[in-house]
Amino acid sequence: MSLLDMLFGRKPKTATVARDRLQIIIAQERAQEGQAPDYLPTLRKELLEVLSKYVNVSLDDIRISQEKQDGLDVLELNITLPEQKKA
Repeated sequence: MSLLDMLFGRKPKTATVARDRLQIIIAQERAQEGQAPDYLPTLRKELLEVLSKYVNVSLDDIRISQEKQDGLDVLELNITLPEQKKA
């Protein structure tokens, strides 16, 4: 917006503003579709490090999934723990 536009009160055309907003919305939706968050591999590794302090588990024993349910992001964590020996 130039100085003259600001002084005389010219506003951007509504069609231009609407187009820009639609482009932002489309870009956000495309970025979210079908992609798992990029932090899941790091989260999985860090969980393994913490769990290894207490129980003997491998990376194959940890399952992490992320999905949308009723408009909410749901992070599901499944850990297969080894059987405990009976005394």
